[in-house]
Amino acid sequence: MEAQAPAASSRRWVALFFIGLAQLMLILDATVVNIALPSIQRDLGISDADRQWVITAYSLAFGSLLLLGGRIADSVGRKRTFLIALVGFTAASALGGAAQNAEMLLAARALQGAFGALLQPSALSLLSVTFTEQKDRAKAFGIWGGITAAGGAIGLLAGGALTEYLDWRWCLYVNIPIAVVAAIGGYAILTDSRREDKARFDIPGVVLVTAGLVSIVYATSRAEADGWGSAKVTGLLAAGAVLLAAFFFVESRVRQPLLPLRVITDRTRGGAYFAVALSVIGMFGAFLFMTYYLQVVKGYSPVKTGVGFLPMAVAVLVSAAGLTSRLMPKLPPRTLIVPGMLVCAAGMLWMQTLDPTTSYASGVLVAQLLLGLGSGLIMPPAMNYATHGVAMNDMGVASATVNTSQQVGGSLGTALLNTIATSATADYIASHGRTPAIAKQAVVEGFSTAGAWAAGIIIVGALIVAAVMNTPRPQPATAEDAKLIPEPNPLPAHP
Repeated sequence: MEAQAPAASSRRWVALFFIGLAQLMLILDATVVNIALPSIQRDLGISDADRQWVITAYSLAFGSLLLLGGRIADSVGRKRTFLIALVGFTAASALGGAAQNAEMLLAARALQGAFGALLQPSALSLLSVTFTEQKDRAKAFGIWGGITAAGGAIGLLAGGALTEYLDWRWCLYVNIPIAVVAAIGGYAILTDSRREDKARFDIPGVVLVTAGLVSIVYATSRAEADGWGSAKVTGLLAAGAVLLAAFFFVESRVRQPLLPLRVITDRTRGGAYFAVALSVIGMFGAFLFMTYYLQVVKGYSPVKTGVGFLPMAVAVLVSAAGLTSRLMPKLPPRTLIVPGMLVCAAGMLWMQTLDPTTSYASGVLVAQLLLGLGSGLIMPPAMNYATHGVAMNDMGVASATVNTSQQVGGSLGTALLNTIATSATADYIASHGRTPAIAKQAVVEGFSTAGAWAAGIIIVGALIVAAVMNTPRPQPATAEDAKLIPEPNPLPAHP
């Protein structure tokens, strides 16, 4: 048995490579299409009113189906779900790349989102059950957190390069080789696991949570065009809130709930979900504002803009894989997450120093480094403790919950910050007149105002996490001994 231990350990790290590939593909897909959107719109003749659906079709399907995807992974088998989702995501990407009209592209994007909602919770739950020893778990989640936080910046670089040098269709085709490699490797290396009892799907819960999340995500996508005070947006938000309240009521009554309330009422996991939801406001806001600042205000090309985001990706990797993975086994999670959120807030506040003449090195670069370092402190422990103390039967749905908080938080935050920025820009132009120079300054004023709001939201979130997440310093024992995965007869965590 001892002679096999190194081989087993080696297989775990190989498994992480293929699981990480799948996660990278999903994160890339969330941003790689953004830079290509103007080209897609021209090529397929999509109207200005409908262009948002290229992004929204994906986010609606993805965000609303994550909890169902997590429960399917728990019930059907995490490896099986992972492989099926990869095949489906590949097919949807090929369909989107070959799209001849807007309808075909939007259908493909919705399919990508649906299969992504299967893929992401199955990938994270596979990671959780594969790495159970505390030190290795910290390293694995450090790498995972780095992929999660840096993937967006890499997606902007890839999207710019593919659009400028090849064609926008390659922003979708690029998923195919990644998914094929992840599927082949996952089939050979990963070990399947699932619920030990016979699961029954909570159909009322599925309907209520899906409808509720669709209402909220769609409302935020319409907020920029219709306004937060419009009847459509407020009605959808109210409907979403009512549906989600009904969902939680149902979950407290059914025998096998889609989302057992014990998963989210734990202070450690609740703090992790909250930290992820609020920190992505800064990350998504930064991607949006800096992309427009570099291209519209500074006149950067798509490729140059993508290259300009590389320091953020490097900062995330250094912070997550280099620093946080070493500190996680030694420190309580909030001593990493709270400072990380404050550093992210500082990065958003640094945007107050920007104006149309600010150099890249003294403006955007500093903000990116702060955001990257902060995110690298937040994501690994938050993703790790999102499944803290979860029974094996609930691993998939716990993983789905943190991904849902990320998706919904990013959607709400982006819509809110974009509305704030647009309003501030319009007010500046109204009071200063309209010239090319004033227009650029107005855009920067909008970004600065929204950045200040984002910083305030993240700071408040840091205070809440500090009060809620009271998990002590990890003990020098394995995750099984610490009962991070308390299952009476757990399935093998790795080959």
